[in-house]
Amino acid sequence: MPELQRLHAGHAPAVLAFELANRAYFAASVPDRGDAFFDRFTDRFDALLAEQVAGICAFHVLVAEDGAVLGRFNLVDIEDHTAELGYRVAQRVAGRGVATATVRDLCQLAVSAYGLRTLRAAAVHRNIASQRVLLKAGFVPVGPVDPAHIGGKTGTWYQRDLFGWVSPADRPRERHGQG
Repeated sequence: MPELQRLHAGHAPAVLAFELANRAYFAASVPDRGDAFFDRFTDRFDALLAEQVAGICAFHVLVAEDGAVLGRFNLVDIEDHTAELGYRVAQRVAGRGVATATVRDLCQLAVSAYGLRTLRAAAVHRNIASQRVLLKAGFVPVGPVDPAHIGGKTGTWYQRDLFGWVSPADRPRERHGQG
């Protein structure tokens, strides 16, 4: 079963393999990272780890049993109990509920591990799958995104209030057939 793990230095080769294997797939729905991202991957990865140590961001990877990265789930710009959520999943697991389930798990982690109360996420208009993930995970649209924030594309901000949030697994179950 895949496991959500906090990003660490040992993940670098698997993260690079994930990004390379899915580059064209991602570029179809979100702005491409560009060649510079791959040319300077080690420096960029080290910078992410430094941001995480500083408490500015919290990066996570969804790791398969074989060690392959199936997705990246990030909390960035953590400030005043709020963060921006960003995520991407491998093409081979897309459309199977992996992103939705992991975003829900990350919402729980955002509260329990990072003390967050609000998450925001930007989705470009053409990325219908991402919009569905956010809606299923309890986010609501709250307004337009500045196109400069999402690679010049048009999009919408979504927000999830985490205060008092309870994981679906922790909610009382309804009893059917009892009167």
